Amino acid sequence: MLKAVQQIMLGSVTKNETQARETLRRISAAGYDGVELNRFMIHPSGMMVRALTRMAGMPTGKGGRLDWETLIRESGLKVSALHTDLGSLEQNPEETLADAEKFGTDVIVITGMYRFDYSNAENMRKLAERLNTAGESLRKSGKRLLYHNHNIELTRTGDGRRAFEILIDETDAENVNFEFDSYWFADGGAEPAAWARKLGKRMQAWHVTDRGCRVNGQSMTPILKEDSVELGCGNMDLEGLMEIARENGTKTVVLESHRNWVEKDPVRSLEISAEWLDVHVR
Repeated sequence: MLKAVQQIMLGSVTKNETQARETLRRISAAGYDGVELNRFMIHPSGMMVRALTRMAGMPTGKGGRLDWETLIRESGLKVSALHTDLGSLEQNPEETLADAEKFGTDVIVITGMYRFDYSNAENMRKLAERLNTAGESLRKSGKRLLYHNHNIELTRTGDGRRAFEILIDETDAENVNFEFDSYWFADGGAEPAAWARKLGKRMQAWHVTDRGCRVNGQSMTPILKEDSVELGCGNMDLEGLMEIARENGTKTVVLESHRNWVEKDPVRSLEISAEWLDVHVR
């Protein structure tokens, strides 16, 4: 199983090429095999993209100005996948394919839909059709399409199913599979293990984050705010999820956490998480 880090963690520590080179060096030294890149972070991105990702707690930073092809090659890390949005893939598939070729990856990941009604069953069926069409085109070009969930896919739709169920039921496994994010389903009140089992072999990648609370010293109340924490430092059954991932034949496990890093340092955070991965990934 390949171990990778999601680039969204690195926006604050890849502000220039010197800093980016040192960050990638530490990722490799911690035992990771690769990184998962985002097209909106390896190219200059528009104001709306930057604003939306910042609102979601995952700022893109200014890395779009850097020579990522050279940085990745020098680091010796692999690119496990390339994240993009469905609209860009549909409108300019050649650009996405060119990036995938440049970075030597055969996996394209759709990161979810912005300003989209997930509660509408017909919308979800149309989204499944769009994913099938895009996935078929990518397959014919030697690439694989994965869909990455957040918590909104747990929304109930008009036909009684959750939005994620419609995507599973109405996409063709030959053309569309999944990068399962267990943190977001736990955040949405679901049981991640049940959904991982439901995905089965279609869970081709796993976004892993632990979930818990931080407190230093006395707390004013017994209720703490939860957030992502380093692997093994929270309360998710990561060992159970890892076992399911092995059973599913999941190819890649990708670390992604959001803002709540130990020492406010994403690189130190991923180094701590690497210790858990070293024990449990085999």
